[in-house]
Order: sequence, then structure tokens, then C-alpha cells
Amino acid sequence: MQTMIRKENLSYNKSDYQTEPFLNLSDPNVVKKIRDAIDFAESNLGKEYPLFIGGKEYYSNNKIKSINPGDFSQVVGVFQDASIEQAESAVNAAYEAFKTWSKLDVYQRAHIFFRAANILRQRRFEAIAWMILEVGKNYAEADADVAETIDYLEYYAQQMIELYENKPKLLKFPGEKNYYHYLPLGVVLVIPPWNFPLAIPAGMSIAALVTGNTVILKPANDSCFMSYFFYSIMKEAGLPDGVLNFLSGRGSVVGDYLVKHPLVRMIAFTGSKEVGINIYKEASIVRPGQKHLKRVIAEMGGKNAIIVDDIKDEEFLNYAVNSVLVSAYGYQGQKCSACSRLLLHKNIYDKFMNLFVEKVKNIEVGLPKENKFMGPVINKAAQDKILEYIEIGKKQNKLVFGGSKLLEDKGYYIQPTIFEDVKVNDVIAQEEIFGPVLAVMKFEDFNQAIDIANSTEYGLTGAVFSENRYNIDKAVKDFYCGNLYINRKCTGAIVGVHPFGGFNMSGTDAKAGGPDYLLYFLQGRSVSEKIDF
Repeated sequence: MQTMIRKENLSYNKSDYQTEPFLNLSDPNVVKKIRDAIDFAESNLGKEYPLFIGGKEYYSNNKIKSINPGDFSQVVGVFQDASIEQAESAVNAAYEAFKTWSKLDVYQRAHIFFRAANILRQRRFEAIAWMILEVGKNYAEADADVAETIDYLEYYAQQMIELYENKPKLLKFPGEKNYYHYLPLGVVLVIPPWNFPLAIPAGMSIAALVTGNTVILKPANDSCFMSYFFYSIMKEAGLPDGVLNFLSGRGSVVGDYLVKHPLVRMIAFTGSKEVGINIYKEASIVRPGQKHLKRVIAEMGGKNAIIVDDIKDEEFLNYAVNSVLVSAYGYQGQKCSACSRLLLHKNIYDKFMNLFVEKVKNIEVGLPKENKFMGPVINKAAQDKILEYIEIGKKQNKLVFGGSKLLEDKGYYIQPTIFEDVKVNDVIAQEEIFGPVLAVMKFEDFNQAIDIANSTEYGLTGAVFSENRYNIDKAVKDFYCGNLYINRKCTGAIVGVHPFGGFNMSGTDAKAGGPDYLLYFLQGRSVSEKIDF
């Protein structure tokens, strides 16, 4: 372990804390730096990367290839398909490291994460470039992902300091000294998705680590490199061996094994509803040698609605049009927060649709490294599933625009797609599609709009564009979702500003990037000492 670092030696001041600003992509020098970083990354494609267990490198017989979804010719990296034996080694390494990491001084732990934030700032363009190649984000989306990761590193570190310094106050009781504090849980299994390939694996891991737990990070197969990149940042920042273990592999093999392992104390998962429900079920079973009930955070899907009220102001209506476009088609609709249902008041329906459809027709679809607004979906399975939903929509609803594959010889591209005449219980209005497909519905009055918005099993994000204060207040009371946005897009949650997480089948209500998120990774302990005999 490193030399003890006390509070007074920390290069951090709460009053100085602010969210990480985005890059100015209108600056040609910034764009050139991104393009230079892409060139450098492309000169290093196809390398093989090991597992990291207890700080040591391991290889396996079977491999996982990370392919650029926008350009089939590029293998981003070759990763290990970990075995059950290697998964067992990762648990043991994390379990042993917990014995010392959990006892480490809070300020010393926090210092590592502040240092990691500065390292990531220095390697920002490198991170952006690799993300563009591995998961098909454009420049702005990739930069926002990196900025969010920097925010998690600093925000969770300062939140942990505050929890340590501001312990809950207990009632006084005669003759006793009583206090309350928090302890870490143990080994945490982190299973992230591919769509925020740095921010989500990092965010869940940081929350577990900064609170004193140890982590096994099992990345999504489509974004192994970005989780490896996060591991390298934390290693460079001085995180001790075994505290964070990088274990690429199949979810159906090592993922399932680790979820059921008696020494795994908690699972932090973000992904599909089906996988999340199965993890929740398996984690509830107490297995031989298990001394605890497992804790689970499951952040799952969304079927998010934007309501556009009867807007009179022309400028405001145009603003709403642009906000819906970014919410629905930003990163190809591959955000759990994306707008997939558009609810339009009958009085503005035709005008809004005329403006909106024209803008959607002008969306550029193409190679992410060329910074097109829309790139590819993540893989062939995703493309096939989205196209299946489009075929269902063609049978049940009216196709306004899109619905076809593009650039088939290059990658997994799909046109931005719009359906109208969609009824509340139609398939494309109820099931998460996770792609650039928007279902448009007309409503008569605001009460009906709220009922439609609340009609799915999900409850993640939603937005309302309205000039009517009464309707806005009604939405705040009755629109049932974890993140409600008034007169702004429903994507782009910022750490510490928009704590993120949903209700119902959207998840277990944990709010990532919020003031109480770290408590999920801690357990409270009450100590009472008799002082008056």
C-alpha cells in the first residue's frame, strides 16, 4: 500500500468541484486532435489483451474479437474468453484484496480516484478515438462518455469523503456514547453494457471501489477494449493489485458462475430486462458457503416518451423538434434513455411532423470516424432484431420514413425510422427496440398524454415540452419515470446534476451519479458504548 495521505494533503477542494466541460467541437484544433488520435488508434488495431487477475496477466485458449461495427475490416482488439477456473481465481484475488483495501484510509482511497480523473483528462483524446472505433459513437457522443467518466471519478470520491466526515447523527441516550458509520460489503461483480462503454463500467466500478469494496469487472463482449482502458487508467493511478480485476468472457459462462458464487457479495448490472431479471433471480438463491444475502443493482431498459403539448410559440416548437431528434436518434437510439415514443397534441401534430420528418431525412448516416450524426448499431444481432421490429411496424402502423439497412458492405447501419398511426398497445409502442425507431402517437388532451406515457412496464426517462404551467405541474406529479425532463431532451444525464435510474422494469431505483448511490455499496453499523456505570 502507498504512503498514508491525510485530508490536508488531498489536491481536492469541494468548493472547486464542477462537472467536466465538453470539448468545443467547433474548434478545428480540437477536431484535428480527435482525428490524429483515431489515426494512432488505427495503427494499433488487432492487438491481443490479457485478463488481469490480482494484478497478473492471464490468457485463455478461447478468444473474443472486438470488431468495429462501422467497418467490418477492423478488429479493435483480441480478448480472452475466461474460463471458470480463471473466474474462480478472480474471486479469490478480490476476496483477499478486500482484507486490506477495505481498511484503507478514506482519504487515501479518494486520492487514487482524483488522480485517475487527471490521468483520464490527459488521455481524453485517446479514449475518444478508441470509443469511436469500438462502438460507433460520433465525436460528441464519445466525448460526453469520457467527460461522464471523469465526473464519476471525482464525484464519487468527494461523496465518500462526505459520508465519512458527516456521519448520521443519532439521538442522545443517558449513560451511552452511540455512533453510526458505514462499512463496505466485500466482492462486487460489475456487469456493464456496451452502449456507454467507459462511463458505465467505470461508474459502477468506481462506486464499489471508493466505498472500500473490491471488484471483478466483466465487460460486454462488444466493448472489451474500453473496460480494459479503464483498468489501465486505474492501474496508472496507483490502485493496488487485486482490488480491480479485469475478466473478459461470456456472460453465459463466467458471468453466470460469478453471479452464483458464494463469495460475491453484490452484483451491479446494467443491460437488458431479460438478463437483469435472471441475475436478480439467481442472486436471490443462498448457496452452500454463502453467509449473506446478495445485493443487486439492476439498471435495465426503457420505453421513453416525449410529450409535446399544444405549443403556440414558433421558436419553442422548433426547439422541441430538434430536442426530439437528438433524443430519438442520438447514438442511433442505443441509449436506455432514448426517446422511442413521441406523443403530439392534435393541434400541433401536422406542423410538428412536417418539420420533424424533413430534419430526419437530412440526418447523415455513415462512418463514425468521419463524425456523421448517426453511425452503426452495435452488431448483427442488434441489427436483425431492430429490422424485425420494423417489419412488425410496417404491418401494424404507417411507415413515414426509413426502415432499411444502409452501407451493408461496411457495417451495421440502419436508417432513422419513423412510424405514425401507432396505438398505445401496439408492439412498437410497448417493447424496447434499442435502435433508431420512433413511434408517433396523437393525443387529444394532456390527461390522455400522461396515461399513454405511463402505459408501458418501464419507467426510466420522459420529457414534456409545454408552455402550460398547470400541465407541467401535472407531469411532475403524475408522469411516472425516474428522470423527468421539462422543456429539454430526455437524454444526456450529467453526474451530480441529473441522478439517473428508473422505476418498474427499468431497474431497482438506484440513482447513479446521485447523492445516495454509494449507500447501495455500503452497510450501516451502529456502535454503542456504556460510559456511565
